[in-house]
Amino acid sequence: MTAVERTSEVGAGRPWQDPDLPVADRVEALLAELTLEEKIGQLGSRWVGNDMEAEPPAVDETDGVDGVDGDDVDDGDDAAINVAPMQDVFASSGTVPFAEAIRHGLGHLTRVHGSAPLTPQEGAAEVVRLQRQVMAASRLGIPAIVHEECLTGFTAYGATVYPAAIAWGATFDPELVERMAAAIGRDMAAVGVHQGLSPVIDVVRDYRWGRVEETMGEDPYLVSMLGAAYVRGLESTGVIATLKHFAGYSASRAARNHGPVSMGRRELMDMILPAFETAIVLGGARSVMNSYSDVDGLPAGADPWLLTEVLRDEWGFTGTVVSDYWAVPFLATMHRVAADTEEAGALALAAGIDVELPDTLGFGQRLADRVRRGELPEELIDRAARRLLTQKAQLGLLDAGWTPELSVAGAGTVDLDGPANRELARELAERSIVLLDAGTALPLRADGRDAPRRVAVVGPCADEPRTFMGCYAFPNHVLPRHPGLGLGVEAPSLLDALRAELPGTEIVHERGCDVQGGDRSGFAAATAAARDADLCVVAVGDLAGLFGHGTSGEGCDADDLRLPGLQEDLVTELAATGTPVVVVVVSGRPYALGEVHAAAAGLVQAFMPGEEGGAAIAGVLSGRVQPSGRLPVQIPRGHGGQPGTYLQPPLGADSDGISNLDPTPLFPFGHGASYTAFALDDLRISDTEVPTDGEFTVDVRVRNTGGRAGDEVVQLYLNDVLAQVTRPVRQLTGFARVRLEPGEAARVTFRVHADRTAFTGRDLRRIVEPGDIEVLVGTSAADLPCRGVVRLTGPVRAVGHDRRLDTPFSVDVQEGSDAGHS
Repeated sequence: MTAVERTSEVGAGRPWQDPDLPVADRVEALLAELTLEEKIGQLGSRWVGNDMEAEPPAVDETDGVDGVDGDDVDDGDDAAINVAPMQDVFASSGTVPFAEAIRHGLGHLTRVHGSAPLTPQEGAAEVVRLQRQVMAASRLGIPAIVHEECLTGFTAYGATVYPAAIAWGATFDPELVERMAAAIGRDMAAVGVHQGLSPVIDVVRDYRWGRVEETMGEDPYLVSMLGAAYVRGLESTGVIATLKHFAGYSASRAARNHGPVSMGRRELMDMILPAFETAIVLGGARSVMNSYSDVDGLPAGADPWLLTEVLRDEWGFTGTVVSDYWAVPFLATMHRVAADTEEAGALALAAGIDVELPDTLGFGQRLADRVRRGELPEELIDRAARRLLTQKAQLGLLDAGWTPELSVAGAGTVDLDGPANRELARELAERSIVLLDAGTALPLRADGRDAPRRVAVVGPCADEPRTFMGCYAFPNHVLPRHPGLGLGVEAPSLLDALRAELPGTEIVHERGCDVQGGDRSGFAAATAAARDADLCVVAVGDLAGLFGHGTSGEGCDADDLRLPGLQEDLVTELAATGTPVVVVVVSGRPYALGEVHAAAAGLVQAFMPGEEGGAAIAGVLSGRVQPSGRLPVQIPRGHGGQPGTYLQPPLGADSDGISNLDPTPLFPFGHGASYTAFALDDLRISDTEVPTDGEFTVDVRVRNTGGRAGDEVVQLYLNDVLAQVTRPVRQLTGFARVRLEPGEAARVTFRVHADRTAFTGRDLRRIVEPGDIEVLVGTSAADLPCRGVVRLTGPVRAVGHDRRLDTPFSVDVQEGSDAGHS
């Protein structure tokens, strides 16, 4: 009798299989049925696709997908294809064979779709095959949760490559991010995926860090709102969202991947943790992944204060904590706080990790021996198994009659890169492009002016669509090891898009140089092309990869913030030709552009805008697309100044001659230019005094004073004038994206609870303190024309998890030509 038949037969007699019973009752009934070894089995995982033990279905690498020719990417070694074999970096040596790994059951199946170029149907068949083995090996026929990456969309062959998360930040548009996440979740659910390892909630603290591209920016409130929106979208489809990396990973010393974090608890609580808390409270995230880093000497994966006291006891989180890949054995091999992998498993379990990913090493069956020797309480095993089984019950995996085929029912008709997905990708890309400075050349099709007759398109990012994609996009993450398959999706380059955008313009192309390296041999041809053109567009920036095989991405950290390789030199030589040069920066992090800006006749920032990025950039350059992206990170001025975000206390800002180093950015957080003009005025604050548990409203008028429709992002900042600890001189507290026609005006009203001024005081309690709060409203952290003051009165008030985490707003558009004067 098969496991499925056995499950069907006994379903009526096993309460844990009855979907009509409360989930908690079902889980307790199942726990009572399981042996110690079977409970431990639920805490582990297996990544079959990361070894040679079980080959995935064969793929014909001579053919492309969706019209992409299989010869688009050349063969090459790992260095040439910008990605390192995962096994070389996170060796899984010691992993037992699959049959042994599932002998007592299994918690998770790791990246069944995302490890090799499988069609949706092939991936679904592999899910069914592996699930049947898991269920057959399990005495009670319990299936596994299937998880996948989804940082720039579903990381699978032929799936839509959306803009990277740093581009989501540039949209300042939670509703759009939520819609994207729901589309990603629907695709994943259709092919049998239960959990997505996204979003990254890390708040940027150092721009040199390689994983800046995976974040949504440097401001906790922006990350909170966009992160919660992503979670809502993914969870709305039944797919479990996983917040990562909890916590402090983005603040590693010298921006080195996995580096130690020199951060006090107050900074952690005020800058890093709020976005995670918000994504749980307002988003409904059901899983959290630990950080690799240690904070003040304590690795996150072995920190019960973080994983249990804060996450569970204070915040009330009831989902699962999954380990980042190999984070459990890293406690022994990298952090050296455990003698061996077995001890690492015991430490992680006690701290609050429930499931070990991507393979079972520390959470193996030797934990049973520790329990029997009295060295590990069985209650810790039960605690983790209960949380994991609760999610399996919520997903329907424990229901009588459930089969693997039911979970992949949509695979036969799913189109992972269908028209609706591509439209979403286009909308996100267009809203994420930041016009830093229109200069003298943009837009190319200005009113009353024809497009240039001859344009030279130059630079390493001009004809390479992979530069539009993050390191966890399938074309950069997996396909470099399968060079015959191209990109798997249709992704026109900027060169292709400009030819389509400017059909009457002669377009010539020269690469000039590579993203990395010191080869100047292409400079002469590039400068000659520019000299003979009416305009030069140079596209510079990043090519994402992994572990040093790229300029951005996991393990691709930067020494300084100069554009990689010779790209800045290329811009300088192009500008010296006398031809106007429009610079497009396609990158995963902000680079120092002071010298580039000085040489540019127009400057555009595109944060890895995904498969539709070429058309989005071309549309902004031509003027067809009204630019509306805003910077989720500052653009620094000089290469070598140690980077800091805008969230600085008084001594972190320009120190008026105390230091010779000026940290003022070239372009501030929240900045973004437009082809129309906006004005903010008429600030109204409802109350000049409110109690420390009260609320006030901030109302401002925004007008489109230009000649085109466009979007403005109205930004509300607060400044705590006097506090018991140093506070940021300004911090984003609310924002609203407003679309206005020419001559239209709108009143934007923010509802600000006193909780939104809370901070961690001297005794590490979160408090609201009486005193003056400066209210600042504008269009960036440096452009704040509307200012007022509110005084908080009454006693110091301690606040907790039930405090107000967001700033609601309303927009009242006033139509008519006289609206701006009402």
